[in-house]
Amino acid sequence: MFDVLLSIAISFTVTFLAIPAVINVAEMKKLFDMPDARKVHFTPITPLGGIGIFAGFIFGSLLTLHIGQYADLQYYIAAAFVIFFLGLKDDILVISPVKKFIGQVLAAFIIIYYGNIQIRSMHGFFGVYELPEMFSLLLTYFAVIVVINSFNLIDGVDGLAGSLGLLSCTVFGIYFLYVGMAPYAVLAFSLAGSLLAFLIFNFQPAKIFMGDTGSLLVGTINAILVIKFINVANTTDVNFPVPASPAVGFTILMIPLLDTLRVFGIRILHRRSPFSPDRNHIHHLLLDRGFSHRAITLTLVSVNFLMIALVFMGRSLNCTYLLLGIFLLFFAMIAGIYYLLPGPRLFVAKSAEEENAQLTKVSQLVSLKKDSILEQNN
Repeated sequence: MFDVLLSIAISFTVTFLAIPAVINVAEMKKLFDMPDARKVHFTPITPLGGIGIFAGFIFGSLLTLHIGQYADLQYYIAAAFVIFFLGLKDDILVISPVKKFIGQVLAAFIIIYYGNIQIRSMHGFFGVYELPEMFSLLLTYFAVIVVINSFNLIDGVDGLAGSLGLLSCTVFGIYFLYVGMAPYAVLAFSLAGSLLAFLIFNFQPAKIFMGDTGSLLVGTINAILVIKFINVANTTDVNFPVPASPAVGFTILMIPLLDTLRVFGIRILHRRSPFSPDRNHIHHLLLDRGFSHRAITLTLVSVNFLMIALVFMGRSLNCTYLLLGIFLLFFAMIAGIYYLLPGPRLFVAKSAEEENAQLTKVSQLVSLKKDSILEQNN
C-alpha cells in the first residue's frame, strides 16, 4: 500500500512541475498545434503534454516498482519508451500512418512476447474458451493496437482522454491492489497520478494537450492492464474472482473502444479508410449540439462510470449477454444523440486533395509571435 501511495505522490508531483516547464519551452520554440477547419480549438496550443505525463509515470513507476522481483515489468517500461518516442516524433514532425503503425506493432511485440501479455481464452464469450495459439496471438495484437489507438482517437476535447484514462487506471489499480498484485497496482496508479496532475492544465480552457505522446502512452498502459485483468480476474486463484472479466474489462474502456469501432464502421461503410479524418466521434456529435468541452467530458466519464458499476454488479452473469447489453446501451445513447437532439447527422471525410483545398481556403495563418497571437484572440 505504501508503494502505491508513493507512486501516486511522485507521479503527480513530477507531472505537476513538468507541465509548466513544457508550456514555457513550447512557447519559446513555437511548438503549437495550430487551429484549422477540423480542430475544435481556436488558439495555438502546444500538444506536448505527453512529455509531462510520461515523466511522472516513469519516475512514479521506477522509484516504487521492484523490477528485480517481477521481470515482466521491465518490458512494459520498454514498450512505454517505444511509444513515447513514437508519439513525440509525431507531435513535433508528424509521421506517416504506416510508420506509426509499425511503432505500435513493435510495442505490442515487446508486451506480448517478452511481457507475457496474451489473450489465451475468451472465458465463455459466445461459448468460446481456450484459443488456438495463432488465433490467440492475432487477437492479442489486434486488442493491444485497438486500445492504443482508441485513446488517441477519443482525445478530441479538453480533458476527455485524460479523464477516461484516469477512470480506467483507477479502477484497474484498485482491483490489482485488492487481489494483492501490487506491481500492477503501482503501474496503474503511477499513470493515474500523472493524469490527475495533467488534467489541472487540460480541463477547459486547456493550456496544453497531451498529444500523441500522451494518448498513445495511456492506451499502451491500459492495454496491458485490461488484458492482465481479464486473465487474472477469471481464475479461482484470486481472492475476488470476476467470472465475466472480459465484459467488465471491456466496459472499463467502453467509451474509447466503442466510439472507435463505431467511427471505423461508418468510414468503411462509406468506402473510406478507417483512418481518414472526419467529425463523427461522439464528442464531435455533442459539440455540434451545443455541449461545452467540460460538459462533454463530465457526461461521457459519468456514463462510463455508471456502466462499469452496472456490469460489475452483474459480473456473475453470462459474459456474452453482458457485452451485448453494453453494445445495445451504447448505440441507444448514440441514437438518442442523433434523433432526440437537433444537429448535423453525419460527416464523411473528404479525399486528401479536397481537404487540402478546403483548408487552404478556410485556414488563416497565425503568427507564432506572442503579440500576434494576442491580437488574433482579441
